[in-house]
Amino acid sequence: MRVGTRPQHLLPAQDNRAAMGYQRQDPVIPPQRDLDDRETLVSEHEYKEKTCQSAALFNVVNSIIGSGIIDFSLVLLIKGGALSGTDTYQSLVNKTFGFPGYILLSVLQFLYPFIAMISYNIIAGDTLSKVFQRIPGVDPENVFIGRHFIIGLSTVTFTLPLSLYRNIAKLGKVSLISTGLTTLILGIVMARAISLGPHIPKTEDAWVFAKPNAIQAVGVMSFAFICHHNSFLVYSSLEEPTVAKWSRLIHMSIVISVFICIFFATCGYLTFTGFTQGDLFENYCRNDDLVTFGRFCYGVTVILTYPMECFVTREVIANVFFDGNLSSVFHIVVTVMVITVATLVSLLIDCLGIVLELNGVLCATPLIFIIPSACYLKLSEEPRTHSDKIMSYVMLPIGAAVMVFGFVMTITNPQDCTHGQEMFYCFPDNFSLTNTSESHIQQTTQLSILNISIFQ
Repeated sequence: MRVGTRPQHLLPAQDNRAAMGYQRQDPVIPPQRDLDDRETLVSEHEYKEKTCQSAALFNVVNSIIGSGIIDFSLVLLIKGGALSGTDTYQSLVNKTFGFPGYILLSVLQFLYPFIAMISYNIIAGDTLSKVFQRIPGVDPENVFIGRHFIIGLSTVTFTLPLSLYRNIAKLGKVSLISTGLTTLILGIVMARAISLGPHIPKTEDAWVFAKPNAIQAVGVMSFAFICHHNSFLVYSSLEEPTVAKWSRLIHMSIVISVFICIFFATCGYLTFTGFTQGDLFENYCRNDDLVTFGRFCYGVTVILTYPMECFVTREVIANVFFDGNLSSVFHIVVTVMVITVATLVSLLIDCLGIVLELNGVLCATPLIFIIPSACYLKLSEEPRTHSDKIMSYVMLPIGAAVMVFGFVMTITNPQDCTHGQEMFYCFPDNFSLTNTSESHIQQTTQLSILNISIFQ
């Protein structure tokens, strides 16, 4: 996969703009709209406060780990911005496809981070409730350690205050903390893969590479891979942003994120195989102290990732309804309203898998595969044999197929959810970590069927 190559056909003026940061140009605008929304997140004097490249690196890594791995289309997106002379995802699509494209992109760009905010609340509530239940002397039924109370408390004390920043560069240190905690969590998951994995019975089809519903997994991975909705925000926070500098940043981010995500996925699946839940920490037993500490770190990580998604939802609202500019009062009002609605919805939904699948196939897939490819193909004057165009021609139909078939299969074949319930192997009567004979594993597998039927 070839990324980071600057288009060779840039005119001198365009090349200048790419090298020194985009000069503001008036994009094609919808009626009564000004899409120059750089001021949405950063006031004019605040915009001068640029983050260093390392801070931007941690913002990207935090976004794509809190949400997953970044790929070729992210560089393609910034190249499209360079070709069109635009500095936001929305203005790029508006310049390329006009007002209808702008509206469609705005809807998708709002829904993805908004649903991500909901999923982060679900994760924080589920994860931290199990942490607080392990405190000696605390009643597991106490309302103050329940998922609803934790979601509300974390919103008021952490996610709302962090989301009220106007400059995304302010989140650089927060993202650094989140990335550090993620690395620590990875160590815990790896340790449990070694100590716990050999004692968990493997499902019959554990090593089958793909099943007919694998396209649903593509949707979840699309949710994980995306950083496109806030890529222009991070790009603009760089000191003297250029396509070349962005490409180097993305290469570093990819190396870090691919390493972490592959190890998470591999260690998690090797431990639990077919029993793996949408939220990996749902698989571990509640009396595991090491995992309890990991759950705490995990809960803090998603709380610190949440504000980056809120930045994007607020930006979209500002562009569509406020001409790209929010006063101080409306900045606070919009932020509070978005977070309040996301919190209320997350209190009503407790199954993470279906949230990830739908957000992946309906929002993340077009934002990753379809729209950047379509924009680049329309803007670029490179020959069809150019590597960037070949990749665009490949990504666009793949994205369309994943979006259509993934949605159908998600609706017709929904995931089971064991939210809040201990897995069968956590009960002493069913499972003993000291007995790993083949006959015992067969007996445990039979008992698992009984327990799963009870859970349902």
